[in-house]
Amino acid sequence: MQKITRRGALRTLSALPAASIVTAIPRIAHAAEFSYKYGNNLPLSHPLNVRSQEAADRIAKETDGRVEIKIFPNNQLGGDTDMLAQVRSGGIEFFTPSALVIATLVPVAAINAVGFAFSDYSQVWGAMDGKLGAHVRDAISKSRLYAFEKMWDNGFRQTTSSKAPITAAKDMDGLKIRVPVSPLSISMFKGLGASPASLQFSEVYSALQTKIVDAQENPLPIIQVAKLYEVQKFCSLTNHIWDGYWFIANGRAWEALPADLKTIVARAINEAGLKQRDDIKKLNESVVGDLEAKGLTINRPAAETFRAKLRESGFYGEWKGRFGPEAWALLEGTVGKLA
Repeated sequence: MQKITRRGALRTLSALPAASIVTAIPRIAHAAEFSYKYGNNLPLSHPLNVRSQEAADRIAKETDGRVEIKIFPNNQLGGDTDMLAQVRSGGIEFFTPSALVIATLVPVAAINAVGFAFSDYSQVWGAMDGKLGAHVRDAISKSRLYAFEKMWDNGFRQTTSSKAPITAAKDMDGLKIRVPVSPLSISMFKGLGASPASLQFSEVYSALQTKIVDAQENPLPIIQVAKLYEVQKFCSLTNHIWDGYWFIANGRAWEALPADLKTIVARAINEAGLKQRDDIKKLNESVVGDLEAKGLTINRPAAETFRAKLRESGFYGEWKGRFGPEAWALLEGTVGKLA
């Protein structure tokens, strides 16, 4: 077999007609016409990032490479507050804040996190895929952002404690519990008679370990990943708040896309969101058994004593006033009377 050298290859090319040379040289991929950055706060292995990558790959294929979305997971581009500012300014084009995060900019976005509002996922998706979700998306659009139609799932929040299981509202009396830096969460736990303390999530494990607080609340996968079972004894499936992620885009970047590309991008992102919802559902089902195996005692309290306590304390009346009668009516249209 004849050895091919660099000089020999160049001699061969020089002997070819110009048109043949073009086809003989490997083609260099063209840069995307629209290259966008997407930031989030979750690990690469989380279903949100797995399904986002699938959507990005699909978008690149269906637009023939015209739209490229690069994913920056795990707070690589900053914390939630930083990324919210960046997506508004155009520093990044896509972001998935939880409803409680975007509520710092669009207060009505927190309405899905009203305490004990939703009893199950059929109510959640009935509201957020329906009129209430449309109402929130419209409010988001007034902040120079575009919110895609389908919310992605973060899950129902559950309560863990080192003292005793939470079986009814009375078990919240005086409970020192860590909550996010969220006025709605603080208000709800105060309404239940607890003593909430707002701490960053990075402080939660040590605060539980040193008994600064006795309890905390989070979706089950976070309780699992953060190994909170090492410093807690009981997990009560209170389902007290449901929270999800809005997939949002910078308004100017979204408007810059031609209509045909908008259709492709929106379809890919919304359909990926539906798959991510199924992923979280299956993950939650498997996590319960895993947490029990790791020593957490699991119980399932009914919601009614908690709702009654929140009515009595004026929580629902206060937040009906804050969210406004229109948004509140849309919520109650799905979940029934609260206030």
